Amino acid sequence: MKIIVGLGNPTDKYAGTRHNVGFSVIYNISDAYGIAVDTKKHKALIGKGIIEGEKVILAMPQTFMNLSGESVRELLDYYKCDETDLIVIYDDISLDVGKLRIRKKGSAGGHNGIKNIIAHLGTQEFTRIKVGVGEKPPKMDLIDYVLGRFTKEEQPVIREAAELATKAVATIITEGADMAMNRFN
Repeated sequence: MKIIVGLGNPTDKYAGTRHNVGFSVIYNISDAYGIAVDTKKHKALIGKGIIEGEKVILAMPQTFMNLSGESVRELLDYYKCDETDLIVIYDDISLDVGKLRIRKKGSAGGHNGIKNIIAHLGTQEFTRIKVGVGEKPPKMDLIDYVLGRFTKEEQPVIREAAELATKAVATIITEGADMAMNRFN
């Protein structure tokens, strides 16, 4: 079983923001594989289904970004999975809008959601799919930037990135993270 977690902030106020790109990818996966993500459990909205023959849990923590680790820890404990079964999808300001970067481990890189997950899991060794949301403009506050929305020009690019991230998840499941890194990085 794989647990696929998209990071974001709950409530309609944050829907479609750069920081919620992880939620956007989970919605895309949900649509592509017919997995309803509508059950409140483990401080998250979750859905159970099958991707490429593998049982999966899709999850969107409802704890707000900075406390995402609480939900991830509960999910892994409840489903008796370990970090090798986890895929976390989230925004990255160091990547151009729509670019993907898959990693099998690494630091939080300043991302508070990842920082909290690492703190709760006690390891940096879990697969992650970073989705580029672009670098913040000079003199703009980082929080204002990541909680802002994509421009009209960026919207089709980020939709395409969600499609690619969905394919990357399928590749990780069927062929492993190394193959996904070769194909999508």
